[in-house]
Amino acid sequence: MSYHKDGRQLFLSNKVSTFSIQSAAFNDSGQYHCAISGKLLWNWETTSKAVKLKVQGVPVANVSLETQPPGGQVIEGETLVLLCSVSEGTGNITFSWHRETTETSLGNKTQRSLSAELEILAVKDSDAGKYYCRADNGYQPVLSEVNITVRIPVSRPTLTIRVSGAQAMVGDMVELHCEVQRGTHPILYQFYQKDVILGNSSASFGGGASFNLSLTSEHSENYSCEADNGLRAQRSQVVTLNVTGPEGYRKDLVIAGTLGGLFGVLGFVAVALPFYYWYHKTSGGSSASNVPRGPSSSGSQESTHSSPLPAVGELQPLYANCETIYSNTLTVTEKGQPDYANDGAADSDGVYSQMWSIQQTEGAANTRGTFPETKDSSVTYGNVRKT
Repeated sequence: MSYHKDGRQLFLSNKVSTFSIQSAAFNDSGQYHCAISGKLLWNWETTSKAVKLKVQGVPVANVSLETQPPGGQVIEGETLVLLCSVSEGTGNITFSWHRETTETSLGNKTQRSLSAELEILAVKDSDAGKYYCRADNGYQPVLSEVNITVRIPVSRPTLTIRVSGAQAMVGDMVELHCEVQRGTHPILYQFYQKDVILGNSSASFGGGASFNLSLTSEHSENYSCEADNGLRAQRSQVVTLNVTGPEGYRKDLVIAGTLGGLFGVLGFVAVALPFYYWYHKTSGGSSASNVPRGPSSSGSQESTHSSPLPAVGELQPLYANCETIYSNTLTVTEKGQPDYANDGAADSDGVYSQMWSIQQTEGAANTRGTFPETKDSSVTYGNVRKT
């Protein structure tokens, strides 16, 4: 038994009475018949009626475009694979890939297969965009598309230390600013003092991130920052910050100026007081030498004792810190001392001084020889060595 297509024998067998075509294709279309032959007295052959076979193709359906890595996201510099496939279709299928912004094909493959792939090596940032593939087996072509995102690792960041003045001073507020030139956002920035993390900040768009720092003397150190967008981390170069002045430097300047002025006043008083007492000691000695000793002097002392303001001598005002000190020199004899003397000794001669300390009142500085009236006066007695 034999089988024929378009007059051409396809198969001959003495045992098999059937013939099959596996995976029919368009070129399998044609006129088919079979024949039986034998030999008795002569050779004979019987031919069947021809049968016309027309193979119809199955159009491609359910075209899909997938990527490797999956999700349509690829890191700059890596390889992108575009996989185009169909769920059904007969015959040779032509696959082609295109980019939305271009009319030319990125590539095409014709094969008896339900899928094909295209590789794009070393993807660049400019390769991002929309892609689609087309599958065609002679019927209506079918398209599928996918959006490709190219993620860019961060470049090495730059750390800038911004100060308000020419130098960083204790107490100043400085800004640490970290920024990258390239990199897909969001980006996490971390700030370091040497190897210790000071803080971090996240940036969802360009411009970098900043960290503010109030300076102390301990902030004279090396600083750096790190940028990380999940693809890789990059560390900046080290920047050295020198802080001028110890802790409390500016505050001490104010205090030092105030204390300097105060000590200047106190120094003037310290120089003037010895001279003042020397002057009155000399003046008092002269007065004491002119007073006769004897019983008659006791009357003078009693008169002096009875008066709250002795008449002997002249009131000498001394000014210091808005306070006026009046001094009255008093001469006594051996046998008579005022009851208000400090030591109260009755057997020695001496010169005593009375001192009133009162608050300076308006116009009092221009009054000489008189004691200004005040309710809050105090009396101080001092014993002056006899000369």
